[in-house]
Amino acid sequence: MQFDPVLIAPRKAAMISAGFWRNQTINDFMTQALQNCPDHPAVVAYRSDAAEPLRLSYRALDAQVDRIARGLVALGVGHGDVVSWQLPNWWEFIALSLACARMGAVANPIMPIFRQRELKFMLDFGESKVCIVPKRYKGFDYEAMVNGMRQNLPFLQHLVVLGGEGANSFESMLLRNDTPAFTSPDLAPDDVLLLLYTSGTTGEPKGVMHTSNTLLSNLHSFIEAYGLTQKDVILGASPMAHLTGFSYLAMGPLVLNATAVLQDIWEPKQALELIRDEGITFSMASSPFVADLCSAAEAGGPVSPQFANFCCAGAPIPPVLIERARRVLDLAVSSAWGMTECGAVTITEPRRTHEKSGSTDGRPLPGIELKVVDTHGRPLPTGQTGQLLVRGNSLFGGYLKRPHLNATDAEGWFDTGDMAYLDAEAYVRINGRSKDIIIRGGENIPVMEIENLLYKHPAVAMVAIVGYPDARLGEKACAFVAVKPGHSFSLEEMSRYLSENQVTRQYHPERLELMQDLPKTPSGKLQKFRLRESAKTFAQ
Repeated sequence: MQFDPVLIAPRKAAMISAGFWRNQTINDFMTQALQNCPDHPAVVAYRSDAAEPLRLSYRALDAQVDRIARGLVALGVGHGDVVSWQLPNWWEFIALSLACARMGAVANPIMPIFRQRELKFMLDFGESKVCIVPKRYKGFDYEAMVNGMRQNLPFLQHLVVLGGEGANSFESMLLRNDTPAFTSPDLAPDDVLLLLYTSGTTGEPKGVMHTSNTLLSNLHSFIEAYGLTQKDVILGASPMAHLTGFSYLAMGPLVLNATAVLQDIWEPKQALELIRDEGITFSMASSPFVADLCSAAEAGGPVSPQFANFCCAGAPIPPVLIERARRVLDLAVSSAWGMTECGAVTITEPRRTHEKSGSTDGRPLPGIELKVVDTHGRPLPTGQTGQLLVRGNSLFGGYLKRPHLNATDAEGWFDTGDMAYLDAEAYVRINGRSKDIIIRGGENIPVMEIENLLYKHPAVAMVAIVGYPDARLGEKACAFVAVKPGHSFSLEEMSRYLSENQVTRQYHPERLELMQDLPKTPSGKLQKFRLRESAKTFAQ
């Protein structure tokens, strides 16, 4: 694969001069750990199907990473090739990420919720050479799914099955003892390190390219803002195939030479127990995780005094939840806002969380600039809502094969697609989205793609999907549908149809409202704002 991260070069000199890009890779921090603390716990991995967690020191993790890197080279993976995996929060996820960095391949984690429709596009578009999946996870057979797609994946050379048996098992292919040492070009700080797909409004996911400099510059600022050190123990319960999980919960502990504790299936009571047992001090996820921890504690789960800070991103945090977490867990929940394209752009400092997190989404981390403009690109004064633009150290390298969608101007400002305003202290508040995406529990729902699919149903004359508030998930989705004469349509039929078309369950609207017609302007343009107002009445 030939990558062209065109957004790197124009800001390289300025970022290096300012000290934000340190020209390091994750390999440097592994070397540091092996020199200074080889026996320090690196990963503690809890699996729902295992009685005890697997514990790996930095020395033990390094040995596994070396074996996997040699295994990938033996499969023909080289510098710049894409390695995809659809794994939960297992230790192999972190080891694969490090192995790719060690031999110069591009890591492409994919959310385990995706099925044939999404997975085929991602593997094909990224020209993935190798795909690693679990044999089974949550009762689903991933090996059978990918095998059923192989004839339509011309670039895919190898399927590796974790937990499988025979020649294509993870152990047989990537943990072999007979592979020779390899020499590979060093991973350069501006090489593409990570390829993540993000849902957009174009009907297809976009491949976000990140380098070591874009990722690590953000991590350094984030770590400093929270005062994290090697002594911290970080809970990785949010999916690591999102940038939040990959950057702050998988790579962050390694940069610190600290400890990552992984939970593969979210279970809040168990989470409280391992927070206590492992001495967890910090975590990051969307607001439903916080609400669930509060409920589990109120039901008698243990509360641990060392669990001090939680960074909450993905959707605005209800002020009542911030206060509830403080009261029930003695936990400071601070707001943050970011995107796959630029990581955590803003955070609310822990010392000001009770003051600011309920009303803002934080202020920019060092190296990041924000600007709110009107439709003509003119800066707006404090308190006025407009288009939110971002530029700085953690901005991505561009969209894979689609530089025309990069949405940056000549001065490097990236149009986030969000509407926002700034307060007098430069704290930002996201105040709507110009791009048509619903964020359900931190997961972006590609509205246009689901609408386009529903339009193909024989009973659907017109459809519009909008979000409505939900106390736990932030938002849920409602489909407003006008049905063709002589046809019928139901929530059950909609769900059946979407499943038949291999749409992941998390993208299915939770509610259906049938209408004679959908509201439109005189020119025929759909008035979604009126549907959003109607949908607010569904809030729980």
